[in-house]
Amino acid sequence: MLRKAEIERIEHTLEEMFPDAFCELVHANPFELVVAVALSAQATDALVNKVTPALFAAYPTPEALAAADVSEIEEKIKRIGLFRNKAKNIKALSERVVSLHGSVVPNDRTALEALPGVGRKTANVVLSVAFGEPAFAVDTHVERVSKRLGICRWKDNVTEVETTLMRRFPRERWSKLHHQFIFFGRYHCKAQKPNCPACPLLDMCREGKKRMKGLA
Repeated sequence: MLRKAEIERIEHTLEEMFPDAFCELVHANPFELVVAVALSAQATDALVNKVTPALFAAYPTPEALAAADVSEIEEKIKRIGLFRNKAKNIKALSERVVSLHGSVVPNDRTALEALPGVGRKTANVVLSVAFGEPAFAVDTHVERVSKRLGICRWKDNVTEVETTLMRRFPRERWSKLHHQFIFFGRYHCKAQKPNCPACPLLDMCREGKKRMKGLA
């Protein structure tokens, strides 16, 4: 387990590297955000941002998306993986927001996770970004970085990773750190080609030290 000083070093390093990290999914309101995050499962934010402008232009409200034909939704998001299932989910999600929540995206975790296509990660993102509630959403980048740096165990599942991150970092920093972990994983500590030689945390990174030995 990392010492407190090492955890603080990670926090300070990410703040220095990515002080302006933010949610890169383009959205104008909580409804657009929850749809965009639901679409982003197993897809890049960049790809989602390419399809959502036309989607939201055609269906700007929960009522509009709820009333749309699934085939029409599919046509607008077909560049995204699993687009057929996702089209069904975001239509059903919209129907439930309209019927159960008065067309307003709920700011309650239980209600969010009850929406079709919305799991814990999506709920965490919406609570954090749309409603300012401290949350530590764990996506592939957050999971990879936290395990490479030894914050979490290799065998930990995403729930265990989230629990560990929330325990080790200050609550008031969760939401910002979530984005900083993502930026670090997306632009620096990439899955296939991490920038180990220029990494200020290389001496702490289990994966990085192995890779550097291989280059020696």
